[in-house]
Amino acid sequence: MIGCLCLHGFTGEPWEVEPVSTYFLEQKRWLVYTPTLPGHGPKGNLRDVTYQEWVYAAEVSIQALLKRCEKVYVIGFSMGGMLACYIAAKYNVEKLVLLSAAAYYTNPQQLLQELKDKVRLRVLGELDSDEHYVRYRKKIIDTPMTAVFQFMQVVKKIKPCIRKVSAPTLILQGELDGIVPPKSAVYLYETIGSKDKELILLPESKHLICHGFEKEILLNKIEAFLCKEEDKDESGCT
Repeated sequence: MIGCLCLHGFTGEPWEVEPVSTYFLEQKRWLVYTPTLPGHGPKGNLRDVTYQEWVYAAEVSIQALLKRCEKVYVIGFSMGGMLACYIAAKYNVEKLVLLSAAAYYTNPQQLLQELKDKVRLRVLGELDSDEHYVRYRKKIIDTPMTAVFQFMQVVKKIKPCIRKVSAPTLILQGELDGIVPPKSAVYLYETIGSKDKELILLPESKHLICHGFEKEILLNKIEAFLCKEEDKDESGCT
């Protein structure tokens, strides 16, 4: 059996990676874990959570998958991408996929432009039905500075682990990302210890890369990477 661990981002929930996790669950029949990290989710409280709890939750999930599966892939979005790097450096995972992984974060100029776009749409009344905007706005407003500090700490603590990643790695990054700048993807590509690695920039994608205009391209790239021709017989990919 093939296992796949999908990790969401800071202040987010599993829906951030849902198009990817659902695809491999339904189309490939893999065992897919998409845990909600401590403090996150509708009933979560980020005020008292620590980055160690996020790391622990990711480790519990990967350990469970490794016990049940012959091969395990790890996919991480934003902060989840950093957690995925830690997991890939410590555990025997088959392949690693990083989506908008937050080795660096907040591109001020692009973030300002995205906020301007949001303000314009809000004035026009186009955001009332934008579920992602409503949820992100509430999360940003409600996120305490203590949690932001924990986010910064987990990025800082995991960075030294990146060089220890030896699993084949695919890095996907939106060029219009206003939260994680493209230089984060470049840094990861240049730093990851794996000899088998690929960086793909999507020109029309923003931070929520799994939900953008290039979602189908994203899914195709991930599937091609995880289900390479030479792996078909062993992985069950078709």
